[in-house]
Amino acid sequence: AGLEAERLPGAASSFSLGAAEPDRAQVVLARGALHEVQASRSADLPAAAGFTLALALRAAGSRLRPILWIRQDLTEAELGRPEALGLATLGLDPARLILVRAPDAVEVLRTAGDAVRCPGLGALIIEPWGESKALDLTATRRLSLRAASSGVTSFLLRATARTAPTAVATRWCVAPAASAPLDGDWGVDAPGNPAFAATLLRHRGGEGARPVEGGTWNLEWDHETC
Repeated sequence: AGLEAERLPGAASSFSLGAAEPDRAQVVLARGALHEVQASRSADLPAAAGFTLALALRAAGSRLRPILWIRQDLTEAELGRPEALGLATLGLDPARLILVRAPDAVEVLRTAGDAVRCPGLGALIIEPWGESKALDLTATRRLSLRAASSGVTSFLLRATARTAPTAVATRWCVAPAASAPLDGDWGVDAPGNPAFAATLLRHRGGEGARPVEGGTWNLEWDHETC
């Protein structure tokens, strides 16, 4: 019953990015759906990964379920492995993260297709490298249907300059933004909270007021309040 809780009547079927300005529509994302986060340049991929982890924590909510991250080997070779201290600073207990490496995009998608069926996950992150032919409309539709069946909110994280047809509920393009300095008691401008420039390219799911596609938000992540 605990594993099926997200699918029971009355369970929250969506989550938001947090507080919204009074004159702007709240961005609401569907749980149990596939969302895509893009970095137009490989240099922006760390920012896109941080934004994806933030969304995964929002989707998981107060339930301390594990987050599964499936990465292609080449991604780790190019950009390195997620660092435990950085994850903790973001607000994610490293013990909650299960990291799986796969040799190619086909195996990444195959592993994700099995993992998304497990309703015990808090969220699933799928990270193939580059623009693989295996990542097509059929593959993403299959993942979307399985996510809807299990209730596992899934995120497709990728670095690509092109937007290919995919069956995702939302699509974001994320780049790093300058964080606001923290003026502490010592009068020094210490680095502030992580900040992201997130552009909403597509919004097909969710509830409530629907934001305008193409809008850009400068977002700041507070690891204490998520």
